[in-house]
Amino acid sequence: MALLPLRSVLSPETRPQPDPWGLAAIAGRLVEIAGAEDSAALTMTARLILDAQQAGEQAVWIAPSESLFFAPDVLESGIDLDALVVVRVPDSAAGARAADKLIRSSSFGLVIVDTGSTPRVPVPLMARLASLAQRNHTALVFLTQPAGTSSLGSLISLRVRARRQRIAADRFRCWLEVLKDKRRGPTWGHEEVCRGAPGMR
Repeated sequence: MALLPLRSVLSPETRPQPDPWGLAAIAGRLVEIAGAEDSAALTMTARLILDAQQAGEQAVWIAPSESLFFAPDVLESGIDLDALVVVRVPDSAAGARAADKLIRSSSFGLVIVDTGSTPRVPVPLMARLASLAQRNHTALVFLTQPAGTSSLGSLISLRVRARRQRIAADRFRCWLEVLKDKRRGPTWGHEEVCRGAPGMR
């Protein structure tokens, strides 16, 4: 379930420009967001979609049938569902192949591939995706479970772990732990205070 952002926080001493968790900063890169179902992965992904739409870029969500994607949650985050392309695929490899075709079209600024519980993408395909993303200036984001060691290999340019913590009855601290960043190094963090529905853990 996505949470509704109330405010964002970046520590002043490590505040880079542009925002490290924005479309401009991850364009042309392969990004992995690791997090289980009760993490802030969907919330942080929704933040990127909203950023893309506000910048006038087309976004697409590629997901298997067991995906975390739930349209009402995304709508409440402020995302224009009519402008969001959703593609259903049988597995993570099919999702990566769909991403290949969509990035080649040069029509998308943000491509999200939800790998579900089995993140398996062949290395040659990952290498082709890395080249295509850079060439077309497209941000390619993979959502993976579980949140352990890297599951998609060394071609990932930025890998973060999404976490959340209840801080009040309907308030959650959502943050990104940077595990790898080939451009900046793991020297930054992103945090948002979000509103959650009653009953969320």
